[in-house]
Amino acid sequence: MMTEIFLLLRLDTFVGNGQLLALLSSAVALVFVMLSCCAAWFARGSTAVPAAVWSAAAALVFGLSMLQQATVELDITQMAIHRLVVAALSVCPAMSLLGAKRPQHGVWQFIVGTLVAVLALPAVSAVLIRPGTLPDLHLLGRVLLPILVIVGWMNFVGTGRSIAATLIAVGHIGLIWPLLPGIGLEAALPQAVLDLAAISCMTFGGVLALIQTSFALSRGRVSQVKSDNLLEKNMMFASRVNNCFVPLRETLGAAWTLRLIERFDLLATRRGWPVRLTFKGIEFTQDPQSTDWQPDAARAVEALLRRFVSTGWLKRHGWERSSMQEAERP
Repeated sequence: MMTEIFLLLRLDTFVGNGQLLALLSSAVALVFVMLSCCAAWFARGSTAVPAAVWSAAAALVFGLSMLQQATVELDITQMAIHRLVVAALSVCPAMSLLGAKRPQHGVWQFIVGTLVAVLALPAVSAVLIRPGTLPDLHLLGRVLLPILVIVGWMNFVGTGRSIAATLIAVGHIGLIWPLLPGIGLEAALPQAVLDLAAISCMTFGGVLALIQTSFALSRGRVSQVKSDNLLEKNMMFASRVNNCFVPLRETLGAAWTLRLIERFDLLATRRGWPVRLTFKGIEFTQDPQSTDWQPDAARAVEALLRRFVSTGWLKRHGWERSSMQEAERP
């Protein structure tokens, strides 16, 4: 009986100190790490892979921080240092996607890493130069953090991932809450309940995005059968383009998608193609009288897509170069 009472008292203390909530946050963060790894696998062959890797890194560091907070007695300075490092890493996915165009997408990651170093510099200073003091993030850094969160949300709010992006953005704001302008680190930390709610919200968004991606990949694609019917050929061309364009839009977001649309429509206007590329995909501006324009348009689409994805990615999403060459044959 005394043993049971003692265990209950220990449990109450464990919960009261927020250790249980921190442990739960660590477990949920591990789930988010796995979701980010799944996102990297689904995006393989595209320039969005580094963004997924940055996301996994940020979630892993947050999970380790919460695990340490649940098992070791940390002071406010250590919590603040951990939170600043997590916040610096957490904005990297949005920043990474802003430079997701070949061939500079690899070099761009060094710029993203430099951003992490600059934002986390006060944490390094608090460890090496002023031990025992709270990291002092400059006001510009405190303003930049929510701006990058909003930029990342705006990049996807117009896509099919709008709900998932909103959940992730809301949770993200919760994680960086102690570092927002006007919020004191010492007063805001620890925030066990808010941390659990924030990482749970982000994880729900990640799960939703994963479900949507899996559903989109499981849908059957238009079979590449030969047809002499002009209407069927045009619809088949539109389907093949959309099978690649729409997943790219959902992967990279609106920023680069709109740029791709702009470049294609400029070519289409100059060369008199009866199609335009919209945010939803290929649309015909008039009834085509032939398919002579299709090989040229297909090459233009492929050249634009190849700025963001590999040949393997295109094949995985149903792009067949040989099928386009069929239209060149009389």
